Amino acid sequence: MSSINNVAVIGAGQMGGGIAQIAAVAGFTVTVCDSMPDALARCKDGHGKRLARDIEKGKIRKADADAALGRLTYSSDIAAVKNADIVIEAVVEDAGVKKGMFSTVAPMVGPNCILATNTSSISITEIASVTGAAADRVIGMHFFYPVPVMKLVEVINGLQTRPDVTKAVIALAEKMGKTAIPANDRAGFVSNRVLMPMINEAFYAWMEGVAEPKHLDDIMKLGCNFPMGPLQLADLIGLDTCAHIMEVLADGLNSDRYRPCPLLKQLVTAGRLGQKSGRGVYDYPPAGK
Repeated sequence: MSSINNVAVIGAGQMGGGIAQIAAVAGFTVTVCDSMPDALARCKDGHGKRLARDIEKGKIRKADADAALGRLTYSSDIAAVKNADIVIEAVVEDAGVKKGMFSTVAPMVGPNCILATNTSSISITEIASVTGAAADRVIGMHFFYPVPVMKLVEVINGLQTRPDVTKAVIALAEKMGKTAIPANDRAGFVSNRVLMPMINEAFYAWMEGVAEPKHLDDIMKLGCNFPMGPLQLADLIGLDTCAHIMEVLADGLNSDRYRPCPLLKQLVTAGRLGQKSGRGVYDYPPAGK
């Protein structure tokens, strides 16, 4: 496995943008790909603003921030990934979408290019199944939001992932300033296998009248020393994302006990998705209101 110098990130959203930023700061040449020019523009603007804040806080020198920005390019043409040493996919958490992306990208890249997915719950082996001979170069790199802050990367091997690919990805994560910890290819891996049922149970406790949301969150923060309560965290993640991951767990583990709480599903149906929609469990009025 050759050394990694050129990183391509597919998806210019919050996760993809964060991954691209830390890769550029770590010294890698980075291409961000997204089919939506508006998303690319927001991503580029976000990089400039976040690094400017880091300069003000003394987290990075201006010269280093400028150099990182100079290593970033943005493209709406998926063919821009063709010279990458690793492609990190960070599109929507949907198995069909991810498999479609990997089936498109696998023939474009070189024979040594690693294909990594930022999935938080979907089988790496399933995603790799559409890549043909490249299946042994497919691996999971599950970053956590917000990417520049959170230290963990869950590294998940598919059934066919080669050991040298795993070694290269762990080294890459460490160069990005992260701690890489392995997990096996089972639905939800470790983090969401444990976290999402807890969040789901919090919705059941609310639905069944055990406690009001604020009281429930405060009890978990003060009693378990959590930085935020499970319902607050659900709003941050996105209620639709939480419900989708619960469905992935239920299907992948063949157990209905992982199905999303009816109240959680009802909120999603009503468009109350959390912070991103302005309302979820809690309300998030626009700034200044």
